[in-house]
Amino acid sequence: MLIPISPVPFTLSVSDHALALLRSKLSSAQFPNELNDAGWEYGAPLADIKRLAAYWKDGYDWRKHERDMNASLPQFTADIDVDGFETLNIHFVHKRSTVESAIPLLFVHGWPGSFLEVAKILPLLTSPSSENDPSFHVVAFSLPGYGFSEAPKIKGFAAAQYAEVGHKLMHGLGYEEYVTQGGDWGYIITRKIAQMYGGRYCKASHTNMASGRPPQLFTNPILYLKYLINPYTESEKAGLERSVWFRERGFGYMALQSTQPQTVGYSLSDSPVGLLAWIYEKLVTWTDGYPWTDDEIITWVSIYWFSRGGPAASLRLYYEAARTGAWDPSAQSVPRHVPVGVSLFPKELVQIPKSWMHTLANIVFIGEHAEGGHFAAYERPQELVGDIRAMFRKGATAFGVIPGKTGYSY
Repeated sequence: MLIPISPVPFTLSVSDHALALLRSKLSSAQFPNELNDAGWEYGAPLADIKRLAAYWKDGYDWRKHERDMNASLPQFTADIDVDGFETLNIHFVHKRSTVESAIPLLFVHGWPGSFLEVAKILPLLTSPSSENDPSFHVVAFSLPGYGFSEAPKIKGFAAAQYAEVGHKLMHGLGYEEYVTQGGDWGYIITRKIAQMYGGRYCKASHTNMASGRPPQLFTNPILYLKYLINPYTESEKAGLERSVWFRERGFGYMALQSTQPQTVGYSLSDSPVGLLAWIYEKLVTWTDGYPWTDDEIITWVSIYWFSRGGPAASLRLYYEAARTGAWDPSAQSVPRHVPVGVSLFPKELVQIPKSWMHTLANIVFIGEHAEGGHFAAYERPQELVGDIRAMFRKGATAFGVIPGKTGYSY
């Protein structure tokens, strides 16, 4: 049963007081010293952070980027009731295709991303340049506690509740059946959506992140035998090396945010320089040489600084996910009747052999790419959208998963 919501048009408008307070804090910032020739070995380089902080204070024009986001992203808010918790006011982007029979798609961002991650793929998905490509109606919501969505106030608001928000948002907008796309938290949340609503409502899922377990002889005999015949490819070996790097050198933030998010939150909420360094490091080390401009970096960070719940609110999902076992691959299985597509990028943080992916989901599409990292929708929008289109194109396994919503006007 569809329960309509009442979307209210949203215009991003940070107060002058908030901007003045930010400049004041940046003016009084104190920086740590740095070891000689430290480079990136110990974290974000001092010279980079000083340059970015100075530009944020004296050169960066938030109002320009605010206008750009308002002009290019149709934004709304709506109240969503979460069972057993509270009613939250959710911020989202919603753009319908001119093709009436377009496929409804829910895009789910991650950390340290935001609704802005949908910006580059939105026009590609809603207005394909070729009649051979399917079109999509796209919804991208700010996760509760992120961007301009209201933050939860009650303990225990975990992946299942984020999934519920996304599902109820789609239903409230009139999309009874839909498909999903996401990476990072988007991967976890869209998997949870498939578990909770798969088949009846969630008809298919695409991700640029994947998980799985090594196939076993008695549980996955065919996959196990295939692996014995065709062991890991060079790209799969490189992916495993990347995963080891992440576990050994890039996992510290996860340990902190999953155990003591409130403690970390004080620093990120009071110090714009601290927040800048915390996020900037991830933008650089999690991407594949993406040429970030200073404006892009500061816009990403500013969305957290000006967020409705404050920077600390975005961290609490890590604690709840750890408490509920969301990281365990066994908790990420997808019902076999929900087809899943995967896009593989070489600088993704956690990478597994393709044979492992099939142990948790009915994988119907895999796209492999020579370049790209964790923020695929922003780094490699053309490649990501190309894979999404290929998964749902005429003749593909997932074509027509939503009756009457094929993505084509003919």
